[in-house]
Amino acid sequence: MILIASAWIFVLLVGGGVALDRVLTTAITRNFDEQLDYLLTSMIVSAELGPGGEVVLNRELADQRFLEPGSGAYWQISGNGFDPFPSRSLWDRRLRVNQRHDDRELHIYDSDEFVDKTPRKDRDPNDPNNQMLRVAERDLKLPGSPIRWKFQVAQSRDGLDAQIATLRRTLVRSFVLLGLGLIVMVGLQTWYGLLPLRKVRSEIARLRAGKAKRIEDRMPAEIAPMVEELNALVEHNDRQAEEARRHAGNLAHALKTPLSVIMNAAAAGQEDLAPTIIREARTMRRQIDHHLARARAVGRRGSAHSRAHVWPSIEAVERAVGRLYPNVRLDVDGQKDLIAHIERQDLDDLLGNLVENAAKYGGGSVFVTARVEAGFVEILVEDDGTGIPEADRIRIFDRGVRLDSGKPGTGLGLAIVRDVAEIYDGTVSLEESEDLGGLLVRLRLPAAS
Repeated sequence: MILIASAWIFVLLVGGGVALDRVLTTAITRNFDEQLDYLLTSMIVSAELGPGGEVVLNRELADQRFLEPGSGAYWQISGNGFDPFPSRSLWDRRLRVNQRHDDRELHIYDSDEFVDKTPRKDRDPNDPNNQMLRVAERDLKLPGSPIRWKFQVAQSRDGLDAQIATLRRTLVRSFVLLGLGLIVMVGLQTWYGLLPLRKVRSEIARLRAGKAKRIEDRMPAEIAPMVEELNALVEHNDRQAEEARRHAGNLAHALKTPLSVIMNAAAAGQEDLAPTIIREARTMRRQIDHHLARARAVGRRGSAHSRAHVWPSIEAVERAVGRLYPNVRLDVDGQKDLIAHIERQDLDDLLGNLVENAAKYGGGSVFVTARVEAGFVEILVEDDGTGIPEADRIRIFDRGVRLDSGKPGTGLGLAIVRDVAEIYDGTVSLEESEDLGGLLVRLRLPAAS
């Protein structure tokens, strides 16, 4: 952040300094040129023809420097057929004249005609005659004279260059100080602005070391939401870890009894050892399947992008159950654009368990309805069977509980449905179907926008 800000400050200051230098240099040069133009106009106004047709001035120009040789201020009037009429400051020198150049309008330019052409190391820096000139000239004809006269006023650029050099030194020093001040300010602002993040880092280190369970320090309003989300994430991970430990303990406890039965039967040398092993292995397999289903659901729940289109899942389950139970009539109805906050595989497992149970234990007709209700997707699975007594509708969700032992099953279907639905903040409940007279299972899952 500091490097990027410093680079941007440098670019802006350089660009602004160059632009400001051009504006101020142009203004100073324009002011210098306006003085030359004023002097040239004063000289033209004072000019008149002499007895011999030459040009003379009826009054001297006010600037005293025109009377001092080598002063850096000069004027000259030139015309074809006449010797140049110079100021006393020119002494034995003359300004360069280009009569072929028509300067009816004001013409201002730089001239090196008074610059010493010897090598720089051999020049005398204090020589007043070694000057770079700024010349203003104009051509005109005086009344009564057919000759085009060239009026010239020249001044040494030393004063102008000195002003520009002073201006540039001031600009450079000011902009360097401004840049250093801005960079220091950016550094302090960055250090101070990121200070809370360093506090968060130290708090996270305390969390990892087990010295704290959450970040308790008050933070600035800018990062307080991030700290709140971080605390929520820590609590979420703690809940998941506790849930994982609890289910690992439940699985270990569920497997302990079948294993004890197998070990006791093997140690006693029972004759029905093989059927005992098969029976207890099935029990262990049911428990493992149940806990694996929960583990998959818990692992996928963390994704904020869990979305499943309900209608394609219902159609897929309808086709699968239709092949398993060809004699069962299966009808579906409802909104076809519903999206639930759940993974597609988990939704297929939930609907598969519910619809298969309805087809297995019903009287031959199953009706599935999908709709949205108060921010939840509701899926109703109804059958025309004998239903479940109200007293057993809570107990049926316990693992391994089966009310009809005459048909194959593990007794874990509804338990898995309840657990997976709760993982996604959903619910499942059992009611009596008013239309078919059998069981109605109401599955509610959060709707995804």
